[in-house]
Amino acid sequence: MKRVFLLASLLLSFGIIQLSAQSDNNWSAKKANKWFKKKEWLNGASYTPHASIDKVEFAKQYHLNQAYWDKAFAFLKNTDLKTLSIGRHNIDGDNVYATVQESPTKDLEKTAFESHRKYIDLQLVITGEENMGKAPLSSVTVSKPYDERTDLANYTGDGKIYNVQAGTFMLFFPKDAHRPNITPGGNKVDKKIVIKIKVA
Repeated sequence: MKRVFLLASLLLSFGIIQLSAQSDNNWSAKKANKWFKKKEWLNGASYTPHASIDKVEFAKQYHLNQAYWDKAFAFLKNTDLKTLSIGRHNIDGDNVYATVQESPTKDLEKTAFESHRKYIDLQLVITGEENMGKAPLSSVTVSKPYDERTDLANYTGDGKIYNVQAGTFMLFFPKDAHRPNITPGGNKVDKKIVIKIKVA
């Protein structure tokens, strides 16, 4: 009887702890903005978060999986991105990794909206500039169904287009359709790093 009571107490305590953790991760816009503006989460990295970042969603995701985010920002702080080679760079296995790209930006009609379910994208322009589109998933139409192997779906539709300068990064969450690599004019080459951060 004592064992049953002890087990029930433990389960109840665990439930309370879980409930408390969930309630701690309820972010109002005001609370998220205050946390975001402090920029302690950058861990000393000197890059600029784009103004369009969903601060409430970022606060939630960061606090659900802080270790992954801290590793991503530590990598940005401690790495010379301008000399970083093209291709994949492991940060924490498949939990956090980076891909460096260097290619001409594309005309709008040659790009497409995409989304991911397993990973959040941190896309930072290293040199040059590019435009990136963003739209809620609910507002776009599937053109290529989700492929679990590639963690990718494509869409058609309209969204807001943002200019992203060198040293600035965007964050794209699973609820976001995003459209990177759009030329701001002239199809000039830019160098970019995309850090994939596993969703908690």
